Amino acid sequence: MKDQPAEQPYQQELAWIDTAASILDNRYRIPGTNIRFGADFLIGLVPYIGDVVSFAISGVLVAAMARKGASGIALVKMAGNVLIDTVVGAVPLLGDLFDLGYRANLRNLRLLREHYAEGKHQGSAWPVVIFILLLLFALLGLSVWLIWRLLYWVLG
Repeated sequence: MKDQPAEQPYQQELAWIDTAASILDNRYRIPGTNIRFGADFLIGLVPYIGDVVSFAISGVLVAAMARKGASGIALVKMAGNVLIDTVVGAVPLLGDLFDLGYRANLRNLRLLREHYAEGKHQGSAWPVVIFILLLLFALLGLSVWLIWRLLYWVLG
């Protein structure tokens, strides 16, 4: 009897994440088309509450991927995918149509597979995090300055 090739360890680790991402993003197909959708799209149809629930589920998947060893930079990319999906998904109708094509959970699963199998997306997230924090502080400073200028103009 021939030895079967050993399954790569990351494939076993990712089995449940793969199933969850598939259920969320492409489990069903619109009959007569190649358009696929999942529970994320259906949940997102409920205005605002659905988007919050979808965000929470995607966040749990990203946390699970972090526990499976994703690098900091891969996690930043995953969080970005979830953020884009949530922000655009919150726009009524347009967001629902966006959800059909974006599939953040499958994108995140692909990032994790690339991380494990190909060694991509390595590195620390600190440079990205520091840049985002500096950008937020700059926006905060700009906002304070604009409010100060507006109050100075109004109150004279």
